[in-house]
Amino acid sequence: MHSSPSVVPPGPDAGVPAADEPSNALPSNALPSSALPSNALPSDAAPSDTPSPDALPSYALPPVDEAAAVALTQDLVRLRTVNAAGATTVEQPAVDLLCRLFTEFGWPYDVVEVAPGRPNVVAIVEGGGGPGRTLMFEGHTDVVTEGDAAAWSVDPYGAEIRDGRLWGRGAADMKSGVAAMIYGVRALQQAGPFPGRVVVGVLCDEEGLMLGAKAFAASPMAAEVDGVVVCEPEGYEVCTSARGGIRLRLDLHGVMAHGAMPQEGRNPLVAGARIVAALAEAEKWAAGRYGTHPHAGTVTVTPTVLRAGDPDQLNVIPGHGVLGIDVRTVPGADHVEIVERLRQTAVAAAADVGVTVELTVVDDRPAVEIAAGHPLVRALVAGHRQVHGAEPPFGAVPGTTDGTILTRDAGLPTVVYGPGGKWIAHQKDEYVEVREIAEYARVYAVAARYFLDGSGSRTGPPDPGTQEGGDVA
Repeated sequence: MHSSPSVVPPGPDAGVPAADEPSNALPSNALPSSALPSNALPSDAAPSDTPSPDALPSYALPPVDEAAAVALTQDLVRLRTVNAAGATTVEQPAVDLLCRLFTEFGWPYDVVEVAPGRPNVVAIVEGGGGPGRTLMFEGHTDVVTEGDAAAWSVDPYGAEIRDGRLWGRGAADMKSGVAAMIYGVRALQQAGPFPGRVVVGVLCDEEGLMLGAKAFAASPMAAEVDGVVVCEPEGYEVCTSARGGIRLRLDLHGVMAHGAMPQEGRNPLVAGARIVAALAEAEKWAAGRYGTHPHAGTVTVTPTVLRAGDPDQLNVIPGHGVLGIDVRTVPGADHVEIVERLRQTAVAAAADVGVTVELTVVDDRPAVEIAAGHPLVRALVAGHRQVHGAEPPFGAVPGTTDGTILTRDAGLPTVVYGPGGKWIAHQKDEYVEVREIAEYARVYAVAARYFLDGSGSRTGPPDPGTQEGGDVA
């Protein structure tokens, strides 16, 4: 690998590579806007509190080992690290691979088993340029199942490169993001000393209960982190907000009876149908109560499971049923209020047919948001601008990420930005554009310099009202 000058002083030649700079150390305007998807040229450009291009120095773009970053993505995709119920081995093969790479780089790392067979691996890269902030790049290597492999047009674990795309389960969500952050940090390190340090965290169980993020948030290391870039696929958007999630289980208690004598029973299926219909009104209430967030949209209330009875006994009214509800919230939404409203809605709808309702909050993840003027966001915007020559669009994560937990449990400022399209995750024929892997690695490296050079002081916790979580039920 090569090294390059770490800083090009601002001035007429800012962003122009030096004569001895490697050819892959691109100037800030090297990637034309035509190379980006249309959503990378937003109509809602960076807010006014984001610094103008003239307000910041221009850093020489570090030479990213693009071939190695792509190869690492392929190696990770070829590992079937599916987060399936009862699996005894999920992330371990990927962690073994990353530990060998960290050893090659000379990065000290810790592997912590969060649950049996479920390890976190966290590497520390000291800048060697004196005291400063600590920046974390975070990702995960567990993936959802490929589903019906026959429905794919490619091998889900073949990591084939075709038509400029790298195909396979986890290509976008989010093994390319893991590779990009690792090689972005490697490029930053090889460009020369920098203040502070970088934490490279690959945490387990993101596709499940986020046990890895919860464990890291409770660790002493979390208290030393000043900001986290979560490298999930967001299609060139800088996601300063993420929707919250509440998973509810409603147990519907009725009375079992013969299908020929329905008057003798109390049918949980009928109650479930009435509750489902009533949820539409509850959703309208929530949308009116909490309004429309500019990026996260409105609160949604979606029934996902309705189960009762036995297909082999079609003449029996069941005595018990289950209704599942997936609620997605926006910053500022009160989760306690929402849960209580849904409980009242369900109880009232079921009471008409004599069925009682028991509500359980299975999981509760707050909506989070960080101010566009936070140093972490400003650094990421500046890195994107320098690499792409255009302002990034701002957006919201439609679901939740490990960043949600890191903010909720440890108060860490988080922003989400990574290779791949957000809508391709969890679908068949998942892919990432090959060119994006190195593009994001360069942005990560330059953004890290902005953030770490920005001040020798800690950023502190998010200001009240800038990055926050909804109340936890």
